Amino acid sequence: MRTNLDNLVTEKVNQSTNNIDKVSTLEMVAMINEEDKKVAFAVEKELPQIAKAVDTIVQAFEKGGRLIYVGAGTSGRLGVLDAAECPPTYGVSYEMVQGIIAGGKEAIFKAQEGAEDNLELCAEDLRNIKFTCNDVLVGIAASGRTPYVIGGLNYANSIGATTVAVTCNPDSEISKIAKISIAPVVGPEVVSGSTRMKSGTAQKMVLNILTTGSMIKLGKVYHNLMVDVKASNEKLLERAKRLVVEATGVSREEAEKVLVENEYDVKLSIMMIKSGLSKEEASELLSINKGFISRALESVTQI
Repeated sequence: MRTNLDNLVTEKVNQSTNNIDKVSTLEMVAMINEEDKKVAFAVEKELPQIAKAVDTIVQAFEKGGRLIYVGAGTSGRLGVLDAAECPPTYGVSYEMVQGIIAGGKEAIFKAQEGAEDNLELCAEDLRNIKFTCNDVLVGIAASGRTPYVIGGLNYANSIGATTVAVTCNPDSEISKIAKISIAPVVGPEVVSGSTRMKSGTAQKMVLNILTTGSMIKLGKVYHNLMVDVKASNEKLLERAKRLVVEATGVSREEAEKVLVENEYDVKLSIMMIKSGLSKEEASELLSINKGFISRALESVTQI
């Protein structure tokens, strides 16, 4: 194990911050910020692989498949977080994108020692959610060597599912196992071994792009507005009104009137206002065009 860790970029000592415990507070936070600046550039280098993963995830969604994240510790928590934010943001079911963390739900709040070292546990967790070859498995591990994630990827490969690795070490074990490898190399951490920092930030950025990109390609965004938002609280009710106003140019009162008529279905409300069609006609056109407002509006002009 020691030899493996010694070879990991994420475990190396950062020479740029080796006096971070002796400098002023301002100098300390400047060092952290300077290192964080490197993250976006590292992710940029992986954009071709990220795009490939997005297209694969979309294909799975269109066939009724799911996106499943697996990871341990910080990596697992990031997967759970990204999955949990998809339903309120894009109006999808909680089953469509799921995050599984080694050690179960308790591990989200308190580390479950030993769970990440179990090579068989992830396969068991995947069987419990009836994971199939139609789903996509994204294994997240900063080190790229977490046994829990390796076991999950191997299981998913064995049943013919698409697998994606998200790691911050080049040529890692999970990168070699997964069919698609995303490996932003952010370099040694500000505090040696604290991969919740730059590595965690890079992983979060990648997951953001995977789900956001997939939802855009599923028609859940009009221009750059999230039109499938589920208005489940006061803030989101107000956001729904603002989205309709922004997309159509109508008054806030008119937007609210149409939203109430449509039980706060933002997409349908925009389609009705922009097209001048009835609720039934607008709904049918959206259905024909797989939820894409732009395509549905283009079909109106062709009629």
